[in-house]
Amino acid sequence: MKSSLLGLTKDELLNEIKKLDEPSYRVSQLIKWIYQKMVFSFDEMTDLPLILREKLDELYTLSLPKILDIRYSSDKSYKFLLELEDKEKIEMILMPEGNKTTLCISSQVGCPLGCIFCLTGKMGFRRNLSCKEILAQFILAKMNTKRRITNIVFMGMGEPLLNYDNVLKAIEIMTCREGFGLSLRRITISTAGVVPAINRLGKKNNRIPLAVSLNASDNKTRDYLMPINRKYPLDILIETLRKYPIPPRMRITFEYVLIKDINDSPSDAINLAKLIKGIKCKINLIPFNEMPEIKLFKPDDKTIYNFQKLLISKNFTTLIRQSRGKDIKGACGQLAVSLQ
Repeated sequence: MKSSLLGLTKDELLNEIKKLDEPSYRVSQLIKWIYQKMVFSFDEMTDLPLILREKLDELYTLSLPKILDIRYSSDKSYKFLLELEDKEKIEMILMPEGNKTTLCISSQVGCPLGCIFCLTGKMGFRRNLSCKEILAQFILAKMNTKRRITNIVFMGMGEPLLNYDNVLKAIEIMTCREGFGLSLRRITISTAGVVPAINRLGKKNNRIPLAVSLNASDNKTRDYLMPINRKYPLDILIETLRKYPIPPRMRITFEYVLIKDINDSPSDAINLAKLIKGIKCKINLIPFNEMPEIKLFKPDDKTIYNFQKLLISKNFTTLIRQSRGKDIKGACGQLAVSLQ
């Protein structure tokens, strides 16, 4: 079986080129063809010698997942359903807005965390995505839009920090100067609160913006909403974030899904402000995206705005995030493989 050259770092590509007794400058040529020109046929890499192209074609592949479906939303975002080599399926969503285009990437097939407000969790967990499969989402999105992708958020299917090595390797390739050359500050990793991986990220990769899905200000509520809280309860998570080495001009983003009669009261807002006081942060409030499969509800607009006002009065930058792609099941918490 051929091995893939997609998902290999510059150093890993160099090792493969050395195996073929080729000079090291071939790596830069390959990176340019694959990541800058997005050419995935060795035969078309015309500045490589014919004998090398034949060798590469014999030993390696540059195959990408298959696009099974693209759904277009009335808000101009669009959702891709992709089939992987083992026939597993994932979704990603591209969200144009003004001069900004954000790609929401998946990191796992399904998700093991089982948050009750998220449809992905109802799929269960199949497996982690490889670096190649994570990178391929970005490549396919680029190939299917005329817009420049300005931002990437790891907020799709799965918990990114439970697939730490592959996610970070994909980010390394995305930000490689010779490759895609994305700015690190334009890539956000969202986590439900995997404490050991947050510590690891802080020690080695703290320049990657971090978003934490909080959704409650007390353990009882968070235990109900997010079973991971039973393993890493709020006191441990918040203490970890207090110690997190936030670089200058960066903040942690707290994501808070507002759910009617569960975590949307004025006392919830006041307790949240007390909980995260002193952490350099901003808060994104996400009104729950209703779906028939989950019997939870969105608060009314007055409740949402009052929650925001209370947090702003406590000197927190607080935004109400408008979800994109709700009419195609592409909004926050709605990604789950389906052709319905």
